[in-house]
Amino acid sequence: MKTFTPSSKEIVNDWILIDATDKVLGRVASLAAHRLRGKHKPTFAPHMDVGDFVVIINADKVRLTGSKLEDKQYYRHSGYPGGLKTTNAATVLSGRYPERVLQNAIIGMLPKNTLGRQLGRKLKIYAGDVHPHAGQKPQPLALD
Repeated sequence: MKTFTPSSKEIVNDWILIDATDKVLGRVASLAAHRLRGKHKPTFAPHMDVGDFVVIINADKVRLTGSKLEDKQYYRHSGYPGGLKTTNAATVLSGRYPERVLQNAIIGMLPKNTLGRQLGRKLKIYAGDVHPHAGQKPQPLALD
């Protein structure tokens, strides 16, 4: 069996809209990563970008289960000895960029190569319910 390679004429990139209000973080992230990758399409090819554009609104209202709000840690390092900084999910969600919680979860589910970086650029996350992509007519996606 040979690897299926769709031509550029066969690739159709749709726009979908996900409302993250009171939805569990991991479930929203896995659905978005699945749609970004294009695994829901019959023309899926693991080496090509055949996925959809994903717009997520209300990212600041996403829900974390259990005690993850206080226990989940995000790390960054300054590059200097002893320069490790940690923040928990509650601080990030209530801070200046609450959409980074969803962004980190989704980007972590994508491939760690040039294809993954290309897919990550098709992800649009907004903290409120206003987004500038109305011209693309994103189709709302129901999350069960």
